[in-house]
Amino acid sequence: MVLEGNPEVGSPRTSDLQHPGNQGSCVLSSPGEDAQPGEEPIKYGELIVLGCCEEGGEETEAQRGEVTGPRAHSCYNGCLASGDKGRRRSRLALSRRPHANGVKPDVIHHISTPLVSKALSNRGQHSISYTLSRSHSVIVEYTHDSDTDMFQIGRSTENMIDFVVTDTSPGGGAAEGPSAQSTISRYACRILCDRRPPYTARIYAAGFDASSNIFLGERAAKWRTPDGLMDGLTTNGVLVMHPAGGFSEDSAPGVWREISVCGNVYTLRDSRSAQQRGKLDGSLIDLCGATLLWRTPAGLLRAPTLKQLEAQRQEANAARPQCPVGLSTLAFPSPARGRTAPDKQQPWVYVRCGHVHGYHGWGCRRERGPQERECPLCRLVGPYVPLWLGQEAGLCLDPGPPSHAFAPCGHVCSEKTARYWAQTPLPHGTHAFHAACPFCGAWLTGEHGCVRLIFQGPLD
Repeated sequence: MVLEGNPEVGSPRTSDLQHPGNQGSCVLSSPGEDAQPGEEPIKYGELIVLGCCEEGGEETEAQRGEVTGPRAHSCYNGCLASGDKGRRRSRLALSRRPHANGVKPDVIHHISTPLVSKALSNRGQHSISYTLSRSHSVIVEYTHDSDTDMFQIGRSTENMIDFVVTDTSPGGGAAEGPSAQSTISRYACRILCDRRPPYTARIYAAGFDASSNIFLGERAAKWRTPDGLMDGLTTNGVLVMHPAGGFSEDSAPGVWREISVCGNVYTLRDSRSAQQRGKLDGSLIDLCGATLLWRTPAGLLRAPTLKQLEAQRQEANAARPQCPVGLSTLAFPSPARGRTAPDKQQPWVYVRCGHVHGYHGWGCRRERGPQERECPLCRLVGPYVPLWLGQEAGLCLDPGPPSHAFAPCGHVCSEKTARYWAQTPLPHGTHAFHAACPFCGAWLTGEHGCVRLIFQGPLD
């Protein structure tokens, strides 16, 4: 029995996160042919956390590897601020498991609310409970699906969560500590991947807890579909956005939509926690506190590698750019040294005009702000920050040269990558949207959110 009902058309629709031709779907992946015996397991795709910029060392072969089952390896701009540990990391590769663990809807029960706890006492039985009133609940039992693999994402560190995600604060990586109140659900969402070609991946709001249950309380947004089935939304919701044209050099931001518990796609509510749903409709994934980017294996093949990014860094340094005032030679530091304090040769930029200098203490305009400086070349006043090369290749649209920097953080990438992210509003809070640097999460400022870098070559 399929639960994804379209209240407007009356036909089932699932939220597949990939095939753009399927209007009612959010399809995530379609890697290709089946793996042969002795080959690496099929990889469905990868999830990358946006805005975790704690620069780290070079990517290793072990970090590039994927594992099947509930654990995964990661590679990122470095790692999370506290380090990649176990299932809490900055990147997750979803690969085909040795044994299918997916579930699909099976039987629907209409019962009185006092009997709900008894009905859900079997931990081996996955189910979703919809509380309609104090005296009436609908329970949908799920059964094993040998054709799909299930991966769960959320804030909880319990074993059923495959990818532990914490809140990402603008410009500061993950929000940590007991005082940081999280808006990410403990069981935020689940992704089901077909084990057979084309390996379609579908995303659903909410994940199953330690008792294999999902509860939608009396105040949660829920409704009956035209065919008499149930669907609903979680408290803070799970949003998805597909870029127009895919994640490529010609990408343009798409429209943010909300995913239901049954995987249907709706327009946004008035706020993240509103009890009324939007209208049904048909790959960024926002969990109300952290945003994930889904990359398919085919897409990752088009993305630049860390070796290419390192070659670009060395090429930029080989051009021997100079500070136009101090006449010192500038050089981007190696990612292997980590991001601590700026290097003596570190390039700095005036983010309003794009002129690149070495560090100096001239032109301070403290009456305008602690970071405000006056560019000695064009006299524009604005933030003056060090430049850091973005090292998460999966966030780049193309292998173009590092010619642009995000304002005001100073992370450097190609022009197309910078312009795409500067035009992409990311959800913030319950109803706000802001464009942000994908490498550190800092909210972008200025007219364009990024600036073309103007280097001065050597005088000789």
